Amino acid sequence: MSFLRRRSPATPAGPDFDVLAMDPGDWPGNLGAGLLPAPDGSCQGVFLRYDLFGGRGPAMIIGNLPEGSPARDLAEGQIPFEVAQLLAALDMDEHVEVTETEDVPVMQGDNLLIVRRLKLSESRISCVQFDRSDNVLVTIASWDRPITDDLYALLKPLPAELFQQG
Repeated sequence: MSFLRRRSPATPAGPDFDVLAMDPGDWPGNLGAGLLPAPDGSCQGVFLRYDLFGGRGPAMIIGNLPEGSPARDLAEGQIPFEVAQLLAALDMDEHVEVTETEDVPVMQGDNLLIVRRLKLSESRISCVQFDRSDNVLVTIASWDRPITDDLYALLKPLPAELFQQG
């Protein structure tokens, strides 16, 4: 995935990395985006919430966490940040944990991704993760629908202007 690169803006108004997700213009539902700020004002991650259920909860959350983001540091069995966000958005407070992981090779154009499929104690949640060439971890969490290999073809870098504050 060599088309992804790091950016270093003069002022940290948004992420200093390209965000890989589905283009909101291609998505028929509502889209929300959130930034994970660090105390110094830098961006420690971006997550996008795709809602197909008309305000009744998201269908999918896609997160992009750069190297060094505290949200990447998980204990054994702990769910990723994006899964926790999905559960919170759905007002589910039951305990969910990772029960198993499996590495699966997936082609995205000419690039080979090693995708980690996470199996969770809540079977209605699908979750996958992969590392990009710029060391950003992408996590996709989906509610009540499987994540198929076709989804990876829809992922692309989103313009930085989408995440500018001000």
